[in-house]
Amino acid sequence: MKFNKDKCKVLHLEKHNPGVQHRLGSTWLESTSMEWELGVLVDNKLNMSEQCAAAAKKANRMLGCINKGITSRDKGVIIPLYSALVRPHLEQCVQFWSPLQKKDVERLERVQRKATRMIKGLGSLPY
Repeated sequence: MKFNKDKCKVLHLEKHNPGVQHRLGSTWLESTSMEWELGVLVDNKLNMSEQCAAAAKKANRMLGCINKGITSRDKGVIIPLYSALVRPHLEQCVQFWSPLQKKDVERLERVQRKATRMIKGLGSLPY
């Protein structure tokens, strides 16, 4: 298998890693502190806050599209749209990047509260 040397990067994961340079053939590989891998944003400390922020941003974007594009606030309309368009962004690879920090959990819950407020009759209830 041939590797595209320009797309290969080194992500140092160890805490006390001196950042040794690596090469592939005669090409020195670039070091990086954060990289997308299989749809998950991984940094060198394995902190998943950036992944959580990216997931919440995508989910909020889809929720905004639903809010602007759909005039009905009926439960039977909003819930299927939420399940099909928003939840996949919140749940993509969540088994790997499972949010552990309180701020990350609150960021994801904010999206869910926003969706709950969109439904007529459920606006005052917690999600």
